[in-house]
Amino acid sequence: MKLSRPRRHLFLRRPLTPVSRLLMLAVAGLLVAAIFLPLWQIHLVAPQYREGLSLNIYSHKLIGGNGGQDLVEINGLNHYIGMKPLVQEDFVEMKWLPFALGIFALLALRAGAIGRMISLVDVGVLFLYFGAFSLGNFYFRLYRYGHDLNPRAPMTIEPFTPILLGSQKIANFVQTSLPQSGGLLLAACPLLIAAAMWFSRNEDPLQ
Repeated sequence: MKLSRPRRHLFLRRPLTPVSRLLMLAVAGLLVAAIFLPLWQIHLVAPQYREGLSLNIYSHKLIGGNGGQDLVEINGLNHYIGMKPLVQEDFVEMKWLPFALGIFALLALRAGAIGRMISLVDVGVLFLYFGAFSLGNFYFRLYRYGHDLNPRAPMTIEPFTPILLGSQKIANFVQTSLPQSGGLLLAACPLLIAAAMWFSRNEDPLQ
């Protein structure tokens, strides 16, 4: 059932409880922590790489497993099938993503300080848009890497899209792509914002 305009206006004016304010403080802390933790990992396993090759994706850098050697191996395999090498400088978003997360942390603190439901709605909606854009951009990059193949590569394979979430078989490799600690912290943020709204849903808007 939709709220009428006056009732919707009153809902947005509801003050935040202390619990809701603490939850927004927690959201800010999770966002800051996510800057320094791995967001995603891509893992490759094949008969010749039984221990697997891993690539950890942070908000500001790419780090290969085994002291960085795994990224060298992955780029060697990419060259063999005609895929562009994974170079950190090509990921322009890594130059602004840490700042974006920092801004969202400040917005979460601001929402807790202002102490009104409308501030929670603003942060929640903006963060959902940001999350959808980031995942869409990630998928688009995977698509381009798997489809813009060099036709003169030593090995010719059909264009493909590396999987975003889960596992799939590519030639004799099994690729697994999963969120890591930083990505899980980001996924928890909208849940905490929703919880903050829930704990303040019955507050008097005229306070």
